[in-house]
Amino acid sequence: MKWTRIQIKTITEAEDIIISTLYDIGLEGAQIEDKVPLSAWEKEQMFVDILPETEEDDGIAYLSFFVEEDRAQELPELLKSVEAELEDLRSFMDIGEGSIAVSETEDLDWINNWKQYFHQFTIDDILVVPSWEEVKPEDQDKQILHIDPGTAFGTGMHETTQLCIRQLKKHITKETNLLDVGTGSGILSILSIMFGAKHAIGTDLDPCAIEAVADNCKANGIASEQFELIIGNIITEEAVQKQVGFGCYDIVVANILADVLVPLTPVIVNQLKPGGIYITSGIIDDKEETVKIAVEKAGLEVLEVTYQGEWVSVTARKG
Repeated sequence: MKWTRIQIKTITEAEDIIISTLYDIGLEGAQIEDKVPLSAWEKEQMFVDILPETEEDDGIAYLSFFVEEDRAQELPELLKSVEAELEDLRSFMDIGEGSIAVSETEDLDWINNWKQYFHQFTIDDILVVPSWEEVKPEDQDKQILHIDPGTAFGTGMHETTQLCIRQLKKHITKETNLLDVGTGSGILSILSIMFGAKHAIGTDLDPCAIEAVADNCKANGIASEQFELIIGNIITEEAVQKQVGFGCYDIVVANILADVLVPLTPVIVNQLKPGGIYITSGIIDDKEETVKIAVEKAGLEVLEVTYQGEWVSVTARKG
């Protein structure tokens, strides 16, 4: 399908009012491009192994609105309305340049277009295969993980995920109860069960994880009673902490950013059994000491620090 993109160059302070104003004339679903630094809350909401690098904020913002092909006849009048609304806004506030650019784009499908870049690959002796690819006959004897990240992050391609996987393989037994904080696509919990863990609970802030986890569990033959998902913030929400349970996990794994691991660690120590293992990653190398200090401050003993590329995993034990 072809779409017409209406892009407005403005300033960050005017983003919300322009989006709200143009919503009233029938333009919805704005795509925002700016260089505003992420807030602490926004960092916490991100379900990625890597915090994206951003350029210095220049105050400029680009707002893109997309009009379907079947509304092409409305476009001239729509553009006139956009111009009129921007002029009205300009009369009482600064909207920056306020210019309008119109272009055409094909197949606007953010959910699926990325699939062309994700192909099957191996993590040591594990073959990771997305649903849109077939397992080759020569790979049938490998341990196979079927994974589709969907709109929740986690494919296993990144170094931080692989560091966690290797630590999980070392410590999982057939009696392991696992807690996976920031589970995303569920990859670490699913692999843990495949490695022999008895049960896993994952927590995540993003409701998109619900569908991703369900799909990936089904693809790998993981029963619903083996892996449960809880949506909520285990750091700040007592209800989530109680639902997860205290002192009942042999392993807690958290593949999230160092800035989240620091406040998480003194909370999560309460979920671990005595002697339980705490596996962390998502740590860029210059944050290694920060995380180790947080771990030791929470009364945990650092057992091992492992590295891959510029990324670090810290594994510790509760006394």
